[in-house]
Amino acid sequence: MATFIYMVRHGESPKLPGGTERTRGLTARGEADARKITKKLRSEGIQVFYSSPYLRAIHTISGLAQEVGAEIQSVEDLREIHFSDGSKIMPDQELYPLLTTMFADPDFVPVGGESIHACQKRSVSMLQEILNKHSGQKVVIGTHGAVMTLMMNYFDAKYDLDFLLQTTKPDIYKMEFAGGTFIGVERL
Repeated sequence: MATFIYMVRHGESPKLPGGTERTRGLTARGEADARKITKKLRSEGIQVFYSSPYLRAIHTISGLAQEVGAEIQSVEDLREIHFSDGSKIMPDQELYPLLTTMFADPDFVPVGGESIHACQKRSVSMLQEILNKHSGQKVVIGTHGAVMTLMMNYFDAKYDLDFLLQTTKPDIYKMEFAGGTFIGVERL
């Protein structure tokens, strides 16, 4: 019996001075896109919802969870990779060069942050728990670009920095597993 994991990358989120990574919500466009996510996934038969604890990830999938009457399980190990101290909002002009360095050297640890390997280990461990607990079900994970890429990369190396840089906000990737074995990914 197949298990499906719907990786839902969050919608557009403001990077405002004084804000934190955990509390960043969605812009008006991000909220509109979250409604589109709900509409797109409405007929998929999803009943289980997990998310990064970051508000933008939760808010992107909350409409669908409310429609089906399901609770979103917020899980710390599904959070975005820590690029710095974990709370500082990093401008894109700093973030993209850092991503290049981190993907080139997966053991590189930025000051106050975590390595690609550490993030992948914690997030894949949680994904495997979800797969074991919800075998044969359809599960949404509210997620972020880098951590989503690293979870998918664990199963197929083609999900790399180039892949990450071409994803959108929001984005949906449907992963299929059969008996715990990775089958493939479809972009929805």
